[in-house]
Amino acid sequence: MSSGELHWFKSSYSSSGDGDCVEVALTPGTVHVRDSKNRQGNRLVLSPDCWTDFLVHARRQA
Repeated sequence: MSSGELHWFKSSYSSSGDGDCVEVALTPGTVHVRDSKNRQGNRLVLSPDCWTDFLVHARRQA
């Protein structure tokens, strides 16, 4: 699936301003993550388990 076919949405963990913005696109087997200020830049492609582990860690740091 190309990134143009993905449905990107702003993560609820991003700030509400124009600062830290992360966008996420979900597929059945992967979670795609990108910086909304640099949509053509590098992206992360994670397994759902890795994404869950990341969210658990991020919640602890907040």
